[in-house]
Amino acid sequence: MDGPSGWSSRRTMLKGAGGVAFAGLSLAALKLPFFGTQKAEQDPAKCRAKDVSETEKKLIVSNWPAYIDPMKKTNSTLQEFQRRYGVEVTYNDDVNDNLEFYAKVKNQLGSCQSVQRDIMVLTDWMAARMIGLGWIQPLDPAGIPNVHKNLIPALQGVQWDPKLEFHVPWQSGFTGVAYNAAHTDEVKSFSELLTRSDLKGRVTLLTEMRDTMAFMLKVVDADPGDFSQTDWENAIDTLGKAVQGGQIRAFNGNDYLNDLATGNILACEAWSGDVIQAQFDNPDIKWVVPEEGLSLWSDNMLVPNLATHQANAEKWMNYYYEPEVAAKLAAWNNYISPVKGAKEAMEKVDPSLVDNQLIFPDDDTLANTFAFMPLDAKQTTQYEKDWADVQSV
Repeated sequence: MDGPSGWSSRRTMLKGAGGVAFAGLSLAALKLPFFGTQKAEQDPAKCRAKDVSETEKKLIVSNWPAYIDPMKKTNSTLQEFQRRYGVEVTYNDDVNDNLEFYAKVKNQLGSCQSVQRDIMVLTDWMAARMIGLGWIQPLDPAGIPNVHKNLIPALQGVQWDPKLEFHVPWQSGFTGVAYNAAHTDEVKSFSELLTRSDLKGRVTLLTEMRDTMAFMLKVVDADPGDFSQTDWENAIDTLGKAVQGGQIRAFNGNDYLNDLATGNILACEAWSGDVIQAQFDNPDIKWVVPEEGLSLWSDNMLVPNLATHQANAEKWMNYYYEPEVAAKLAAWNNYISPVKGAKEAMEKVDPSLVDNQLIFPDDDTLANTFAFMPLDAKQTTQYEKDWADVQSV
């Protein structure tokens, strides 16, 4: 999907570039039990390199594709960072999927070897896993004062790193419902996606386990942030029955909005930034805050063990938490800005986006959000297997 400026969704790229849940990747290939094993665990205090930021003005970043404003423009946020700090940035858009990227770096990080990067940007659950394994360096609070001052309250105090010792959100987003108003009446909830007869066979859900199963847990009256084994079994059984009964057409990644726009599907689970972009071309695409609430997620900046330019990485993090810089970034990618003050700064960047609830949600919207609880190694293995099984019904 291309937006008005040739923009491609970060989440669309996530699925289009090789990470459709378990398509082409078996559980054995993913080696999920590797999570949390003693052999893989490291001590970031011991697996640490000398920081040469002062003498080597460089920074190596790995991020998702199409997740930053056009870098080659002279007024881009990246070019401005380089001019201001005299730091040469090597920016790679090589994070196409959390599990795929994990597979790329796990052998090095698990054995205290360098991955030749200073910043990696990964989604909450993978960030939590890597922090838990001791693969991520602690951040110096003195180096990122803007982060501690400007991070929006909704993203503060996460279970897996409550004091921002290891992570800084890059951008955030919602998972909710979208439908095509030209072909169906309003869809108000995930329960309707699973049960409405007029939608049967023309509903898609997302291939990201935590996104979809968070809502399945809500459907069975469980808390995605703190659920039991029984809750999980009820949720996966509920989804399995809907799949087996033909209610769900497919579990989609990169093409769900194309199908929605053409009427091949009537309603779907969707990511907020994708919907904003789709609405530029098709106003019949509608976004819904489902009755179950909204799933809130972030992609987070992390400094891996043996990074040699951590001080420069912290300059980068601190810079992107300036409201003016954050507004410029959000105006390009249309995801939620994690930075307080970015909304006010957007008045000068693009006034049409100031009141957009999918970029600058108000307190009531944020109060209606939830997240998926961190999983241990045993749960990860079991739940990913259950997830793969339900998609193959």
